[in-house]
Amino acid sequence: MEFLQDSIPKVCLAAAAAALYARASSSLLRPGLPRLVALLPVLAFLAAAPLACTSSTNVRGTAAFFLAWLGTFKVALLAAGRGPLDPALPVLTFLFTALLPVKLRGAAAPAKAGKPVSLVSCAVKVAVIAVLLWLYQFSDRMHLYARLALYGVHMYCFFDLLLPCIAAAGGALGMEMEPQFDRPYLASSLRDFWGRRWNLMVSAILRPSVYDPVRARAGSAAGVLASFAVSGLMHEAMVCYLSLRWPPSGGMAAFFVLHGVCCVAEGWWARRWATSGWPPLQRPVATALVGLFVTATSFWLFFPALLPGVEEKLMEEWAAVGAFFLDAGGKVPSYGQRSKTFSSLTL
Repeated sequence: MEFLQDSIPKVCLAAAAAALYARASSSLLRPGLPRLVALLPVLAFLAAAPLACTSSTNVRGTAAFFLAWLGTFKVALLAAGRGPLDPALPVLTFLFTALLPVKLRGAAAPAKAGKPVSLVSCAVKVAVIAVLLWLYQFSDRMHLYARLALYGVHMYCFFDLLLPCIAAAGGALGMEMEPQFDRPYLASSLRDFWGRRWNLMVSAILRPSVYDPVRARAGSAAGVLASFAVSGLMHEAMVCYLSLRWPPSGGMAAFFVLHGVCCVAEGWWARRWATSGWPPLQRPVATALVGLFVTATSFWLFFPALLPGVEEKLMEEWAAVGAFFLDAGGKVPSYGQRSKTFSSLTL
């Protein structure tokens, strides 16, 4: 791994080579134990590759999400002959699906066409990120909860820009991708938030790998609880990648277990509410309650897991990005300065 240390191009090339090996070996071996044994080196590489990104916490965290979480789950599903990867896929499509947080739209996908990326929405998110980068200069004067709230908004805007860009690149190459976010701030229930609006790639991976097998043996509620428990464990692993510390605090796992229990209880209560003939909550009220619950539990359990140390490193790196652009912008001469320069040269 020292050969790959702090070299993003080398990590990307090595990950692509591992994915190509996975495709080739899977095309020769049937799903089951032989294919799993052949793919074990790929699983080990994907889990270790993010650790090569030692100089940037943000890059290491993004690589951990793409490779160590989603990538390993996709390859494990490939070993079982399930999931989004198929050795029959074209090479470029296989690489995109294996190494990036994208999901191909299947032939039997819903009839609703994928909504085009809104330029207005992208412009708003870019503007929000620009304002946040400027505010990060004053992070040492902010209350801790204010910093965490700003970073939470930043991460949503960042990923809701990054993932559609990846999908657009795939679309330009002839691949039709499913959206990864669907306006989570409009969720009318916790089940709506987690299952249909927030980070849908994770839901698409947990469904065949955890929910479906557990549901077949123990019922839907057990499948939901198991999915949230696995998600919590993987979030704990992501914190370990970010902080390079062990063991984790357990806050992330507690957050997702709590939300899993609440989703099961919410489903039971919704069925009871409907059979009782009571009028449903109005949409704005339900959306506000979901937002309050997600925000409150995030500040209680989710964000503290990033403390101490991780939050500061993440914000320091983004503040450096903001300072770079501010400095670059300050060096660009204004129109008046350019006119004076041009006049002096002509004289």
